[in-house]
Amino acid sequence: MTTIDPHLAAAETATDRSGGALATVAAWLTTSDHKVIGRLYIAASLLVMLGVGVIAGLLGIERIDGSSDLLDAGALPQLFSLYRVGLTFGVVAPLALGLAVAVVPLQLGAKSLALPRAAAAGFWAWLLGTVLVIVSIAANGGPGGGNADMVDLFLVAHIVLVLGLATTAGSVATSIFTTRAPGMNMRRVPLFSWGALVSALGMVLVLPVLVGTLVLLGLDHHYARTTFGGNYGILDWAGFAFTQPVTFLYALPVFGFAAEAVATATRKRLPMRGFAFIGIGLVGTAVFAGAAQTQADLPRDVLRQGFGGFLGDVLPFLVLEALPVLGPVILLGVLGLALKSGRPRLSAAFVAGFLGAGMVFTGMVGNLLYQIGDAQLAGTVFEEAAWLYVCYGLVLGAIGAVTYWGPKLTGRLIDDKKSLPLVGLAFIATVLAALPYYIAGFAKQPAAATQFDYSGPESLWNVASTAGHFLMVLTVAAFIGLAAQSFRSGKPAGDDPFDGQTLEWATSSPPPADNFAELHVISSPEPLLDLKPAASAPEGNS
Repeated sequence: MTTIDPHLAAAETATDRSGGALATVAAWLTTSDHKVIGRLYIAASLLVMLGVGVIAGLLGIERIDGSSDLLDAGALPQLFSLYRVGLTFGVVAPLALGLAVAVVPLQLGAKSLALPRAAAAGFWAWLLGTVLVIVSIAANGGPGGGNADMVDLFLVAHIVLVLGLATTAGSVATSIFTTRAPGMNMRRVPLFSWGALVSALGMVLVLPVLVGTLVLLGLDHHYARTTFGGNYGILDWAGFAFTQPVTFLYALPVFGFAAEAVATATRKRLPMRGFAFIGIGLVGTAVFAGAAQTQADLPRDVLRQGFGGFLGDVLPFLVLEALPVLGPVILLGVLGLALKSGRPRLSAAFVAGFLGAGMVFTGMVGNLLYQIGDAQLAGTVFEEAAWLYVCYGLVLGAIGAVTYWGPKLTGRLIDDKKSLPLVGLAFIATVLAALPYYIAGFAKQPAAATQFDYSGPESLWNVASTAGHFLMVLTVAAFIGLAAQSFRSGKPAGDDPFDGQTLEWATSSPPPADNFAELHVISSPEPLLDLKPAASAPEGNS
């Protein structure tokens, strides 16, 4: 494989350096540099996280006391929709894509991202669509909205943001297929890039299905409102893209990052690396549910059915719901072997990667339980808890990823003594926000409702979850401030501050416009370890 010609990015950087502040702004607006596009995605999605977290906290306050009138009752359906759409497509999917856009070309030894203009256009489409979605809901549009024009705007804006994400995902997938360094076959692709590939391909397959659904919903709402339930039927038909197992695709790169962080922390080659590939790939089977626009739940008393009926229910359940969960089981087993073979260095990246993957896995297990009819969890907040574990688990992992790769992109380190406490707070926030709704789900607290009555300390679970949302907002805000300060005036990072194993650590920090001064030829999945005397012997990963 040959890497992409760098002349375009180099020319842009020359303009950026020579034209002053106005040229700098213009360069950011028209950039094709993947490092800039990735940082735009990351920064914008973290800022959206602050707004969505506040909305989640306000909805939590409303749930604490059914007689509360903090929020207008007529606006509650739209706020719940904004909470769901905002966290899924305003935070999780773009945050994971932003990390992939920024890091994957460096890991591949590529000069640039494939189709960089398309990736940049995807970002601006996503940003425009996200802003318009917020505006439409604020103007009484969105699912359940009373303003017909704003409901139409919501649907159109949602199509725009989804197309933007799909376009960027296509650019990431194309890069991994076409821009690898010489010697890097698919078995030698870094695990984060492998996770990004599986996630991107899943999004390329699922998001157009969502676009088609939104187009039909828009046409029906604008002209008839008889086929799909009008404004109140939007999430009934498009909801497959906002819940499990499709959300596993958006958060999938956290598993690749966890593998990278563990390998770096143990300073050894990852054992049984092929099984790690299989584990990450199995998570990608969540695409089946997205393409089919369905979930495969197990009906109650399934064991009492005849053999034919039993197979008709169990096989779809195993393929659509259980198969993706098998992936993290395999991957976490591999990571456990890696930790057993070498004492890891404690760092924010390592802790955040491992805990983030664990939180996403907890959400996946919760979804599996939710789909079992005999558990009687349908229609409860249990599903929201699983969704929160997936979404906040990705945010937690992204904090570690920015701490890990941010120094490579900016040339400045984030102090572990300052970032580790924030990782701990993000973990506590995730558990506080999600776990109480696992418990409340068994107590039959209804989903997306603020008035309910059930036995048990209902206020306690909602207070705890509300505290978790606000704690996550404070943590993300503190991390944004820490990252901004560190990347502006922190300690110089050096080219390889963490003793890394993959190609991004073979170039300068920050990298030049075309990433690498020379073309690297690799002979193993861990090319930097091959150059270090203390490297472990290869374990059949070539």
